[in-house]
Order: sequence, then structure tokens, then C-alpha cells
Amino acid sequence: MYVYDDFDHAFVRARVAQFRDQVARRLAGDLTEDQFRPLRLMNGVYLQLHAYMLRVAIPYGTLSSRQMRTLATIARKWDKGYGHFTTRQNIQFNWPALKDIPDILDALAEVEMHAIQTSGNCIRNVTADQFAGAAPDEVADPRPYAEILRQWSSLHPEFTYLPRKFKIAVTGASEDRAAVRFHDIGLTLKKNAAGEIGFGVHVGGGLGRSPFVAFELREFLPEADLLAYAEAILRVYNLYGRRDNKYKARIKILLHEAGREKIRGEVEAEFAAIEKTGLKLDPADVARIAAHFAPPAFASLPERSAIEDEARRIDPDFDRWVAANVTPHKAAGYASVTVSLKPVGGVPGDATAEQMEAIADLADAFAGSEIRISHRQNVVFPHVRRDDLPRLHAGLVAAGLATANAGLVTDTITCPGLDFCALANARSIPIAQAITERFADPARIAEIGPLDIKISGCINACGHHHVGAIGILGVDRKGREFYQITLGGDPGNGARIGDSAGPGFWPDEVPGAVETIVETYLKLRSSRAETFLDTYARVGLAPFKAALASESEAA
Repeated sequence: MYVYDDFDHAFVRARVAQFRDQVARRLAGDLTEDQFRPLRLMNGVYLQLHAYMLRVAIPYGTLSSRQMRTLATIARKWDKGYGHFTTRQNIQFNWPALKDIPDILDALAEVEMHAIQTSGNCIRNVTADQFAGAAPDEVADPRPYAEILRQWSSLHPEFTYLPRKFKIAVTGASEDRAAVRFHDIGLTLKKNAAGEIGFGVHVGGGLGRSPFVAFELREFLPEADLLAYAEAILRVYNLYGRRDNKYKARIKILLHEAGREKIRGEVEAEFAAIEKTGLKLDPADVARIAAHFAPPAFASLPERSAIEDEARRIDPDFDRWVAANVTPHKAAGYASVTVSLKPVGGVPGDATAEQMEAIADLADAFAGSEIRISHRQNVVFPHVRRDDLPRLHAGLVAAGLATANAGLVTDTITCPGLDFCALANARSIPIAQAITERFADPARIAEIGPLDIKISGCINACGHHHVGAIGILGVDRKGREFYQITLGGDPGNGARIGDSAGPGFWPDEVPGAVETIVETYLKLRSSRAETFLDTYARVGLAPFKAALASESEAA
């Protein structure tokens, strides 16, 4: 993983000192909340319903065991003993006192972490495939390019105050696990006929009040032009993006209102002008950054593990866990492991200080001290010997982290909702908890198979409900929480916004509605190999909508 140089250390320390002074002036009354607001947002500090919240950057979802231990210390010392991992591969602390936040940032700086640009109208944390560097379907590891983009965008003077927040995702794999078509800029690493590395560039994706699938701006952008082309896109957005209406300020709205070809022309013209300045990625710089992400020295191992096979034969819990949470690796004898943060009845994405320390210990023992955070709000060990899987599983069981549901019906993506967020209309967490309790039987979860449920507490869509196979949106209906359901959303290669399933449901009706959808799917699927999205593509919305309507009438 990337290691700070002297400039990085000085840069982050200076920013902490600057914010410490700003906090002191706010606490002394020398700054009003209105004056302080843009300063705190640029340092990841929100004012939520009950307290300040600090959002810490985990660039492209990669961190070390040492860094995870520091997050645990922060949770225990300055918060309420836990942290919440988010869909931008960050972590949020929901209860820090404002006076303590500079000390928290100092502790983060000690382990090469920060909270810069995790909020505000700037370029946010660059995200990537959680299996980067390990996935068998990968063209190239996207993290060096994500790091280059991070360095380029951090406090970029031209893009510090954009019309609205701006999000970038990068993947290097044939399967899109980073939802690149739902970002302001989505980059897919690929090779041309000559074997040269470049990027497919998608622009204008996003969720929220007006969801859009991004469109392809460039089929193949040479590696050397990455920053110049990104700068061209940002310049056009900064110039033409609306600042009079925050609901229409994202680049997706600019593309919709101005027209794709108009914006494409503007970007290409700006790119041509930037090219003349000689802004190119130096291959030596790319190689220097990429060296930080060199894979570990993999041992020469057989493809199958007799130790794993025997453990699966005698232990049904381990067998279920391997089937759900263990992913193939590019190196023989290795696997990537998803640690689910979605236990039955738990808060999706939350981890206690003790669990974070256990994750760090297990990473040291079995994963080369490397940890990933996925946009699905789970933890990943990218490089684990298959022979070590039984012992790793035992350690996870001891820490309460062995839930075998990655990608299954209880592995919901869920925003904090009205329990924490000042923008929310409805609670998300209790809905997720009720769904996990409804589908708690491991055998039933396995029978249903892959099924993606996503829950948002308001139209801002932090829970990505638009692209859930089952999407649940909380709204306000005459002062009461009410939930609308969409079906058929897909954040991956089949990028698609879900369809409305009709009238909504009161909170206590939502688990039953999900049950109806699931039972309808099980009756309609052609075989156990046919996923929910496959069935939905074949039969459409009508049978699901009819089943939900029948249940509503019966109630």
C-alpha cells in the first residue's frame, strides 16, 4: 500500500494544525457556525442530528492492520466504542466532541490517514474494487491510478469549491465491483490491441434525487492522458455546473440539460488545450507509485487445499462461510475473504473497537497485514492462503464476525438514516435489522442465493437503493415514515436503475413485502442457478408488482 513521503507527512500535519486553530476559534466564539461550516466540511466534520460526525478517508478502501488499530483506539477513546464503515470505503465516527477532533486528526496523521475532502463540494475519496490486486479477472491493479488521482485532487486549487461534490471510482476488472457507471467519473482499466494500458471513461452517473447511468465519454484513453482528461472534465463542470440550485448542481444534470454531445465537445476541446501544456503522466512516476502496490510474494501452492476441503466436510458452518464469503484469487492456493459486518439484528457497517482490533490481529496472522473496506460496508482480507481458512474462520467466530452472508439477502447496504442523519426522512437501520431477522435461517439464505438489498433513509440515496435488486427508500408521508420499493437495479456490468414496484409500505409492512418479493422470485426462477436479476430480466416487473398488490389488498 502507499507509504507517505516527507511531503505527504508535512502536508497532513499542516492541515491538522490549521484545523486545530479553526476549532479553537469556533469554541471561543470567534467563528460563527455559518463561518465554521465550510472549514469543518473540508476536514470531514458534519453536524448530524445529535452530535458532530467525523468521516475519515480510506483511499480506495486500502488500509493496514496498524491503521485499523488506530481506528479502534479512536472509537474507544473519543467515541462510543464503534465506527461505521460507509459506501465510499470510509469510516464515520458518530459521537466525537468537537474539542477532541484535532487530537483525533493528529492520531490519524501518525498512521498516514486523514479526513481531508471526505465532505464538501470537492473531489471526494476515490474508490476502487475491493479485490484490487487479487482478482482473477483483473487487467491491472487500479489502486496506483486511484492514488495518482488522490494526490492530484487533494486541495487542487481549481477544484476546491465545485458546484457540488464530485465522486470518482476506478476498476481494473472485467466485472464491475466498484459501480463505476454511477459516479461522476468512472474509469475502467483496459488494454488496446497493442497491449497498452488505458481507460474507458464514463461520465455523469449518480443516484440521489435524479439517478442516471453514466455514458461513455471515451472508449479508450491512453494511460498518459489520465490527469489531463480528468482535468478537462472537471474544468467543464466547474465552468458550466449550476450553482443556483444544489439539486441540479451535479455533472449528471449538466449532461442532461446541455446534452451529451455538447459536453463531449467541450471536454475534448478543453483536453486539446491542456495537452498543449504537456500535462502527461510520466511512466517513471506511474512505476514509482505502482511499486507501493506490488503484490506479496505468493508461495507456490496447489489450487485446492486438502485442509480446507476436510474442514468443509466436517463443519457445516465453515462450509457455508466459505461458499458465501470466500472469493477466488489470481494466485493458486489463495483466496480473498469478505468479513461481513451484517450480523442478524446488527447495524450494517458497524464494527466495535474490539472487532477492529480482532480484524487487525487476523490480518497480521493470515493476510499479510493488509485490509480492504468494500463499498458494500464490509471488510476484506485480499490475500489469504486457503490452508489458513479454517483458522481464520475460527478467529472470526471468536470476534463475532463470521456471518456467512456476503452478497446474500441479509448483506444489505444501509445508510445511517434518521437515527443519525439530519437530512433523512426515515430510519434505515431498523428496516435492515428486521429483514435480517426475517431471513435469519442460514439454509434459507443459501436457497435464495445472491440477492442485493439496498436501503436509503431519504432521496439522497446514500444507501444506493436505486441500484439494489430490491431497493428500499424511506420517505415522509404526512409526518410518518413510509417506504417505497424498487426492483431490478444493478450497479455492475448491467448498470440499471430499478423500477418502482408501486405504492409503498409502513415500516412494519416492509419485511413482509420483501418476503413476498423473494417468494415470487423463488416460484418464477427457472433453476437455482438463475439469480434474482436474471429472473427479473426474463419476466419483468409485472408478476412482482401483482404479488405486492395482492398482499396489500389482503392486509
